[in-house]
Amino acid sequence: MKSLLLFGATGDLARRMLMPSLYGLDSDGLLPDDLRIVGTARSLLSEDAFKAMIETALGEFVEKDRQRPEWIAKFIARLRYVPLDVSDPTQYQALHDALSREDGGHGPADGLRIFLSTAPSLFGPTIAGLKSAGLCGDQTRLALEKPLGHDLASSAAINDAVAAVFPESRTFRIDHYLGKETVQNLLALRFGNALFEPLWNAQGINHIQITVAETVGLEGRLGFYDDAGAIRDMVQNHMLQLLALTAMEPPARFDATSVRDEKVKVLRSLRPIDGASAATHSVIGQYGAGAVAGQPVKAYDEELGRASTTETFVALKAHVDNWRWQGVPFYLRTGKRLPTRSTEIFIQFKAVPHSIFAGAGAALQPNKLIIRLQPDEGITLRVMLKEPGLDRAGMRLRETPLDISMPNAFADSRRRIAYERLLLDLLDGEPTLFVRRDEVEAQWSWIDAIRAGWKANGMTPKSYPAGTWGPSAAIALTERDGVTWHD
Repeated sequence: MKSLLLFGATGDLARRMLMPSLYGLDSDGLLPDDLRIVGTARSLLSEDAFKAMIETALGEFVEKDRQRPEWIAKFIARLRYVPLDVSDPTQYQALHDALSREDGGHGPADGLRIFLSTAPSLFGPTIAGLKSAGLCGDQTRLALEKPLGHDLASSAAINDAVAAVFPESRTFRIDHYLGKETVQNLLALRFGNALFEPLWNAQGINHIQITVAETVGLEGRLGFYDDAGAIRDMVQNHMLQLLALTAMEPPARFDATSVRDEKVKVLRSLRPIDGASAATHSVIGQYGAGAVAGQPVKAYDEELGRASTTETFVALKAHVDNWRWQGVPFYLRTGKRLPTRSTEIFIQFKAVPHSIFAGAGAALQPNKLIIRLQPDEGITLRVMLKEPGLDRAGMRLRETPLDISMPNAFADSRRRIAYERLLLDLLDGEPTLFVRRDEVEAQWSWIDAIRAGWKANGMTPKSYPAGTWGPSAAIALTERDGVTWHD
C-alpha cells in the first residue's frame, strides 16, 4: 500500500489547495486505488474529527458540480490522521507505527511520498525525526513547500539537511506557479510555434514586464510576512521562475534536466543589483491607509500592530547578461493592497523601423504580447489593423487585440488547481516542474545582493496609499527609459 504523508494537514494550504487537489485527482480516477492520505499536525484531533474537517473544506473549496456524495465518501475513506509535534523526536515512532498498520507486511517507507510544509527552522528536526523512525527509505520522495530559508545561508542549511537523507533525484521543491496551465503555455507558445522564437531576443523585443499584484493585506500571515517582505515572499521564487521561463534558451527536450539546466543559466546571468545600483534599479514601498475595491483598509503598520520597515511593494529593473537579452530590461513589480489582483507577463516588441502610413490616426504602436496567469488565464497579442472606411485622408490604423481566453478556448477541459499537477508528478516521480537546488541558490544569491544594496544605501520603504500602484518612484523607474507600466 502506498502512502502520501501531509505535514500541516489542518492548515490553510491543506484545506484550500492540497485536499481539494487530491479530491480532484481522485474523482477523475488518477490516484492509485491503494493510496492512503495520512495527515499530520500538532492539533490533537481524532481521525473522525479530521475527516469531518476535510469534508467541510471540500464543501467550501470544490466546485459545486463536482461535489458528488459517492466521490466524497470514496476520498474521505482514504484519509488517516496522526497528531505530531515535529519538534519532539520521541513522537515519530507513533507516526511509523500508524503507517505500518496497513502496509501489508512491507516497510512503511516503501512507496511513501512526503509533503513537508513547515517553518524553515523545523525542516532539519523533521527530517531527522523521519530518518530516526525509518521513514526515509530508498523509494521515499520528499516534497518541500516554501519558504526554504530566508537567505542563501539558511537555504543552504536546509538543503544540506535534506541532502543528507534524500538525494536530489528524490527531492521535489515546490513552486506552485510552475503548475499553472498558463505558465506551461508559455513554453508551448515559445517552443511549439515558429512565429515567436525568431523575435524572442534583443533584436525583436524592447522590454519585458512581470507583474504580480495582490489586493489583500496580511491575511493572518503577520509573523511570516513581516519577516519576509515582498522580495522574499514573491520575487525570490515565483517571479524569478517566471523570468527564467521567459528568458531561457530552447531546451534540447522537454525533460527535467534539460529544462532546469536552461533556467539556471538565466538565473546565473542576472546582472547583480548591489550597493552601486540598488538606488537606481529598485524601489520599495509599504502601503498606508486607503481603499481597495471601494472598501477602506488600514495601513500596514496598523494591521501589524506596530511600526515596521518591511516592504510590501518592490519594483526592480533587471538585466540578463547574455547574447539573447543584452540591452533588454526586465521590469519586475509586486505588491500588496494594489488596485487589482493580477499576474501577467507583458512583452513589448520593437516598433517597425519605418512607417509607410501617413495621415491622422496612423501612428503605429509596437506589438505587445500579454500572458495572463491570474485571475483570468489567457493570452493576448495586440497588433495594428486597418480601421474600416474609405481612407480618403490616409489609411487609419488601430491597435487591436487578438485574445485567447483559456476557459473559452478549452471549454471542454476542466481547469485544474496548480497543485493537482504537482501532487500527481510527486506521486509519479516526474521532477520537471519542480525547482532544483542550484536554481534556488542562484535565486537567493541575486536577492541577497539586492537586500545588501538596500542596506548599504540606507533605503527604507516609501509609503503608498492602499489601492494605488505603489510609490511614485516605481513609475519613475520605467518612465526614465520611456516605458510605462502595463496596468
